[in-house]
Amino acid sequence: MKKTVLSVSALLLACTSVFAQQQDEKEQLDEVVISDSRHALKRENSGKTVISISSEEIARNQGKTIAEVINTKSGIEILGSRSNAGQNLSYFVRGGNNRQVLILIDGIQVNDPSSIANDFDLRLISLDRIESIEIIKGASSTLYGSGAATAVINITTKKASENDIALTINSSFGTNQSQDDSNYNINDFSNSARIDGTVDKLSYVVGFGHQSTDGLSAVIGEESDPFSRINTNVKVGYKFSNAFEASIYGTLDKFKNDFDNSFPIEDANFQSESEQYRFGVAPKYTYKNGSVTLNAAYTSIDRTFRSSFPSTFEAETIAVDIFNKYNFNNKFYTVVGVNYIDNQTVFTEEQSSSIVDPYVNVVYVSDFGLNVNAGARMNNHSEYGSHFTYNFNPSYRMPFQKGYVKAFASYSTSFIAPSLSQLFGNFGPNPNLEPEENTTLEGGVEVKLSEKFRASAVYFNRDEQNFIDYVVTDFTTFAGEYQNVSQDFTVNGFEFEVATTPIENLTIDANYTFTEKKDVKVLRIPKHKANLNVGYAFTQKTNAAVSYQFTSERLDTNFATFEDVTLESFSLIGANVNHKFSKRLSGFLAVSNIFNSAYTEITGFTTRGTNVRVGFSLNL
Repeated sequence: MKKTVLSVSALLLACTSVFAQQQDEKEQLDEVVISDSRHALKRENSGKTVISISSEEIARNQGKTIAEVINTKSGIEILGSRSNAGQNLSYFVRGGNNRQVLILIDGIQVNDPSSIANDFDLRLISLDRIESIEIIKGASSTLYGSGAATAVINITTKKASENDIALTINSSFGTNQSQDDSNYNINDFSNSARIDGTVDKLSYVVGFGHQSTDGLSAVIGEESDPFSRINTNVKVGYKFSNAFEASIYGTLDKFKNDFDNSFPIEDANFQSESEQYRFGVAPKYTYKNGSVTLNAAYTSIDRTFRSSFPSTFEAETIAVDIFNKYNFNNKFYTVVGVNYIDNQTVFTEEQSSSIVDPYVNVVYVSDFGLNVNAGARMNNHSEYGSHFTYNFNPSYRMPFQKGYVKAFASYSTSFIAPSLSQLFGNFGPNPNLEPEENTTLEGGVEVKLSEKFRASAVYFNRDEQNFIDYVVTDFTTFAGEYQNVSQDFTVNGFEFEVATTPIENLTIDANYTFTEKKDVKVLRIPKHKANLNVGYAFTQKTNAAVSYQFTSERLDTNFATFEDVTLESFSLIGANVNHKFSKRLSGFLAVSNIFNSAYTEITGFTTRGTNVRVGFSLNL
């Protein structure tokens, strides 16, 4: 079996990689981005280098996780995405951490008030449900509130088909083994089904998904630690008139995984379960040149850990965002809104905090190339009071050849409200905490020579103030409390991206990131990271792909000795072939870590070796 896999891998390498589905010139010219302004603006009029992950790219990555796909983008390192399926994920964006990344699903903030970082766990959601993803980096609290300090990941789920009824089935299976295992046993299964459609003015989506993964130990050990996930979602929309439409939805996402002891690092029969139920409504009223939108959701979270220190967490979140968008003659685009969030969780007793934030944002698009994106938000928190954030993002575009040259800069502030665990939790709570503050200065240039070449380069400098850290006050018991430390931290870096089609049917996408944090010891964040994807379309039905990822040396701590260790740099190569058998049926074959490279993400924990995955998508 191994020889067969390697021969297929060699064939794929000879063919090249990442096929970007062809679009006509008009569609490329009309490419728009939304997340940095909430208006659908042409990319050339945006003051950011927004990362867009299209439905075509998602389809080409069938069988992967959301974390794996996002981890190929500039400025981003998602630790744990290369390890056991149940491994905790760390979102290192521009040298930050989980609490500095805000995740939206269909326009509404998602989070977990029972966690220390108040973050959303991407392990909960399947890639099969996703239509597209936009990522904006830098401080974005003006538009999106607490946590939008290093990035906003805006996830849009799939909408209903225009047909009366449509059925989509995705299924894939593959191996799940480390570098020391070459048995190629089938241990990873993923299946999903979705029924959707539009009947007159009524639209509906009903979806179900399941993943089951086994065969890999969490720590470097002998006992495997399985992971399983179930996803269900229902959405119903109704278009009452050309001016008014509304939708309601419900989702239930849950996973269960076994995990091992991390101190000392050893095999163990530990298990965790996480479940999130979310119910939401999204009415929208459209009028001449504008619209009023309400996004509201209630989320219930339950987490259970069965280990040497068993624990249970329960939490609830109510999130409401109502905003008015208005377009003044295609020159001024405004957003005026109010964001309300109420978080509750139970420690020894129920604790809660709430946020009420009015905000405004204005975009000016001139006829002579100048564009300005500016705004402000007044954050009002039930515990620490008020906090003001703002952004100023000018850019200037000039026609160049068949495209444009765009220079841009931004100076933006953001805030991270202390979590309920930090304010009222069981370990070192401090109800007098102030919010963390991040200020980001960035500047760059984007060049589009034609539909076949686009490149961008960005420099960023982020300053962290009022950082919340657990400060040990008794070294015999390690007791302490959370405090706003007086030291400021500065992170700076550089991001480069290029997307080109040098010859017909051949596409190349590459990015490089340099990240440096000088003021404090940085664990597990690479200073240098690069991704390369090369794709070729042999026919309209068949394309092949090869991907390369380089991750430089990182510093880590060996908790067996409490000494710092340097993790070696590593390179990973993967490949895949996609083929459309008919209008309704398509399939893929993917091989990851083709050369079975040995590497370490986290000291003492397992990473994946060469693995093969096969799957199909059926549309009826």
